[in-house]
Amino acid sequence: MTWIGIDLGGTKVYGIVLHGDKIKKDAKRKTPTQGGPAAVVDTIAGVIADLGGTEGIKGVGVGAPGPVDHEAAVVRQAPNLAGWQDSNVPLGDLVSKALGGVPVFVENDANVGTLAEHRRGAGRGVSDVLGVWVGTGIGGGLILDGDLRRGPTGYAGEIGHTVVMQGGRMCGCGHLGHLEAYAGRASLEREARAPAAGEQRNMLVDLAGDGRMTSKIWADALEARDPVALELIDGAVGALGVAAANAVTLLDLDMVIVGGGLADRLGPTFVGRIEQSAREQIFAHGSQARVVPAALGDQSGALGAALMAADSA
Repeated sequence: MTWIGIDLGGTKVYGIVLHGDKIKKDAKRKTPTQGGPAAVVDTIAGVIADLGGTEGIKGVGVGAPGPVDHEAAVVRQAPNLAGWQDSNVPLGDLVSKALGGVPVFVENDANVGTLAEHRRGAGRGVSDVLGVWVGTGIGGGLILDGDLRRGPTGYAGEIGHTVVMQGGRMCGCGHLGHLEAYAGRASLEREARAPAAGEQRNMLVDLAGDGRMTSKIWADALEARDPVALELIDGAVGALGVAAANAVTLLDLDMVIVGGGLADRLGPTFVGRIEQSAREQIFAHGSQARVVPAALGDQSGALGAALMAADSA
């Protein structure tokens, strides 16, 4: 059977065609920054057209940022998508209509990424896994006893919106002190452009200009030992370490998998620093929990979305 998986991110819409166990084709387009959900639906349909359309396709899975009602295929809130912050978007129905009625299944993007890593990536053979996705924001997915845990509200695993600093930085969701405010790329960019950061030498702003501070710009600034980049990434590592330690302590996890655009770009050294930070704070000193890099790269979200669609059909 053949399925399409779509990873809807803050900066790009990436899709794959999964036939059996093999990815046959992939395509991507930029996520629109204007036009709200309608523009995103058009872009998803465009990516699927780039993949060859829906002839012979059993169904489409979409991984979307923010809390998702999987059964209703509704995105409840997506703070990193323009125009989606305060809306319940029936994404499954909208995409299905745009595709002429093909079945469409929707799940949180971090959940599907974690599902892919658990089945085919770094978490194979592990029962209890937390996936942490460090990109535009911070997503999280949770596997317990081998199964994806959604919870009654669909918010299970949303580690990016747990508090790591009471009364701390403003998160994009409107709350204070969340992990995403300290480790999400968009929040880090806001800090790098803040007046206090501008008082120091700031290679990040020099490289980005008026454009987006990409993960490559962060990597280049760190390699050049830019003090603002170093300070902000040190803070991100610390915050991620706190969150990972709390999750391991609460759930007695076997593994925390760290992926996403920024984490993938900064590489195993970045993830290793998170593991060291977490290990220093885990209550159970005998815990064998590991913090490891994701193994599937850009394909994890789209692959997981296709696997989710196959499970849901």
